[in-house]
Amino acid sequence: MKEAQVRELFERFRTLNPKPVTELEFSTPFELLVAVILSAQATDKGVNLATRKLFPVARTPQALLALGQEGLALYVCTIGLYPTKVRNILAMCRILLEKHAGQVPRDRDSLEELPGVGRKTANVVLNSAFGEPTMPVDTHIFRVAHRLGLAKGNSPREVEEQLLQRVPPEYLLDAHHWLLLHGRYVCKARVPECPQCPVVDLCEYPDKSLPVPATLPLKATRGTR
Repeated sequence: MKEAQVRELFERFRTLNPKPVTELEFSTPFELLVAVILSAQATDKGVNLATRKLFPVARTPQALLALGQEGLALYVCTIGLYPTKVRNILAMCRILLEKHAGQVPRDRDSLEELPGVGRKTANVVLNSAFGEPTMPVDTHIFRVAHRLGLAKGNSPREVEEQLLQRVPPEYLLDAHHWLLLHGRYVCKARVPECPQCPVVDLCEYPDKSLPVPATLPLKATRGTR
């Protein structure tokens, strides 16, 4: 995809959705951090159902630690891999209290030192909680970047680095939201909804599922020479 096409693609995304936000529900950086840890291999909808009950009861590191492992598990047991996530969240809370005065750090290295926090999670927190122009790459963004022709990396890190280079600076803050939502609702993994795609003419995906052009009925052609 050429530079002018990349700019046109993100301009269309911005026109359709000027202020995109994460679908995870949160009111503080700490709540977002907990929600993102819970969201690994889970849906945002499922996480939101759990945190709507959890956060009114415990929305600080101190309060989550007070719940303990069994207490926290009661709120998040509907989420996949919850035993490991519960342990990571409680360990994360202890480190925040011991090293960061209970606050979520705003630098990547400190975030990635927390249990359950990898590069993607750190990028989400930096972007959605602190307004940093990062590029969290999940399965949706990895797929969409390849299909559109924006990035061809073989790993999420490679795709991240390529997108950071290719996305114009004025779109970078919101770019990962647009790509993620596009992958979640339009450019789906199994059957992409190409006829409804607002950027289908810019896309380089060779297997687009476009409608078959209409043809004239046979009777309309009879008698012609």
